[in-house]
Amino acid sequence: MRIQFLGANRQVTGSRYLLEASGMKILVDCGLFQERLYLERNWEPFLVPPEEIDVILLTHAHLDHSGLIPRLIKEGFSRKIMATGASVDLARIVLLDSAHIQEEDAAFKKKRHQKEDRHGLYPEIPLYTVEDARKSFPLFETVPYLQPVHLNDHITVRYHDAGHILGSSMLELDVGENGKRRKIIFSGDIGQWGKPLVHDPSVFAAADIVVMESTYGDRNHEDPGPIDDLLARIICDTTARGGHVVIPVFALERAQELMFYLSKLRREGRIPRLPVFLDSPMAVEVTKIFARYPALLDHEAANLLKAGQPPFAFPGLKLLTSIEESKSVNQITSPCIIMAGSGMCTGGRIKHHLAHNIEHPESTVLFVGYQAKNTLGRQILEGQSQVRINGKMYQVRARISRIEGISGHAGKDDLLRWLKAFKTAPEHLFLTHGDEETSLSLAAFLEQEKRWPVAVPLYKEIIEL
Repeated sequence: MRIQFLGANRQVTGSRYLLEASGMKILVDCGLFQERLYLERNWEPFLVPPEEIDVILLTHAHLDHSGLIPRLIKEGFSRKIMATGASVDLARIVLLDSAHIQEEDAAFKKKRHQKEDRHGLYPEIPLYTVEDARKSFPLFETVPYLQPVHLNDHITVRYHDAGHILGSSMLELDVGENGKRRKIIFSGDIGQWGKPLVHDPSVFAAADIVVMESTYGDRNHEDPGPIDDLLARIICDTTARGGHVVIPVFALERAQELMFYLSKLRREGRIPRLPVFLDSPMAVEVTKIFARYPALLDHEAANLLKAGQPPFAFPGLKLLTSIEESKSVNQITSPCIIMAGSGMCTGGRIKHHLAHNIEHPESTVLFVGYQAKNTLGRQILEGQSQVRINGKMYQVRARISRIEGISGHAGKDDLLRWLKAFKTAPEHLFLTHGDEETSLSLAAFLEQEKRWPVAVPLYKEIIEL
């Protein structure tokens, strides 16, 4: 038995782990690399021939966990992709949207390069196309939470609610090999306790091997007040200056959580009646999915639905899908709120809205999700005085704000809470899905407690178990 770490190692995107056990090659997640330093990895040939992979177990639909699936299929994978029903529905939307963005960005770059007389520069072709994304759909198979699924005579997998996004899962594998049974947990992305949309994360009493995310392994979400108060203050202050509030959002969950809070603030009369634009075709489609799975919603959102008060709708909210609608927003000079993807500003419509607003001191750029190293979002958040957007340099004059509590990831204390649920220490604990210094910091903390045998694997590293 062995695990090879093929992504999200000492950085936070491209989650991909190959488990070889009992005659099977199991790929856990197949995510897109989104950090600028690692984009080349998306184009590399897979280290394992795709046709040799027996199954993909998908923890959830976020792009950094699912976004390389069409590429794998293009290279020869043709077997099952197993996920919860909500994850299957969401993954179809996410992969189609990603393919659209791949095609649009490649066309935009090609046009810009031709204008600048810089022909043939990488990447002028999409990583995969809409047609490639559609080829993945027949391979998805729905798996209910908690139901044991037999992958072969020796391996069983159960999906547990991760509390991260709708349909997100932690994987519990029971593996028999050489007369010995071992339990392996892949945490996926661990959510926060007490969030308004989804359930709290699952915990486990025992495991032999744990692969755990560590995105916020060195810190907690320490906002200086409740999320709704912070959001109301930022909106009111920006409106008073006559500016726009520009919010890069992840179309899956963060956009819906923001609409939940905005709807609440509007009902309570705590923010002005100004236009709110959700400029993301994918987020619009994702929002419809939430209504299909009321059993997966936390009680607060579920009760609003039962009471006939949609938690994601309010007067003034406009859902944009077309490019023409998106462009028209940038003609508006009066205060408004603009939410658009991608959440890390690596592509999509948010880059155009940033280009129109980032040099305006009356406007605010508000971050509500994790910004990976070397992404445009991280550069802005870290206070760079000028940034490159769509090939042009812009001075950063807008106010930059952040609300950490809207993140779908557990902070350090919640990660420790999840770990402390184990009654006995596992044989191996592998920390992934965190910046190098963050994962190493959490590893050092756990080693000081002398409870956990912990390692932070390198990219492509193979661990014999």
